[in-house]
Amino acid sequence: MNKSEILIIDDEPQIRKLLEITLESNGYKIWQAETGKAGIILAATHPPELIILDIGLPDKSGHEVLKELRTWYNNPIIMLSVQNSEADIVLALDNGATDYLTKPFRSAELLARIRSAIRRNQHANIDHKMICGDLEIDIAARVVTKNQQLLKLTATEFNLLVLLAKNEGRVLTHQYILKEIWGVGAQTETQYLRVFIGTLRKKIESNQQQPQHIFTESGVGYRFV
Repeated sequence: MNKSEILIIDDEPQIRKLLEITLESNGYKIWQAETGKAGIILAATHPPELIILDIGLPDKSGHEVLKELRTWYNNPIIMLSVQNSEADIVLALDNGATDYLTKPFRSAELLARIRSAIRRNQHANIDHKMICGDLEIDIAARVVTKNQQLLKLTATEFNLLVLLAKNEGRVLTHQYILKEIWGVGAQTETQYLRVFIGTLRKKIESNQQQPQHIFTESGVGYRFV
């Protein structure tokens, strides 16, 4: 059985009950809080492996809670919201959310997102080599191979690929990628990023029209699989 502990911060009793039934039936141990303040206290006193955080809370917004948690809590946080606006999603991801789901959501999809987030977190910064399907990335040697054939990547392309691969399954916003690769001053240069994503895809994808690794999240950013 799964022993991972998950904290649910949501003021809707029906949603908490649904999450409780779904998660406990899959072996997770659950903690629950109805307000942002109570959730922060629980996260500090019983640090979970993952937090499910609703944006619409009665005492403060989920965005505020997320920013406060991210000053010390490094494990995954999945945001829930009835809103599906690009601006809301981008704000949550830029503030440190690991993933984002809109209500109503499918239980199977939520469970898959949880498993992926916990798995990535457990293996973060452990492996110096990453195997992603037909790709093998040797971070220490700065070497990338596809089907055991060496790929010639520029330094920027390599750094971009490693950033995406280390966050496998997570949507990285345009602004986040630009800041991490080129610095704060480049956060508005989304066209610049599109050019580099295009050149990187030419080298790592067998078919750019049907990518297997780098997926575009329209208006938001990119997700590596």
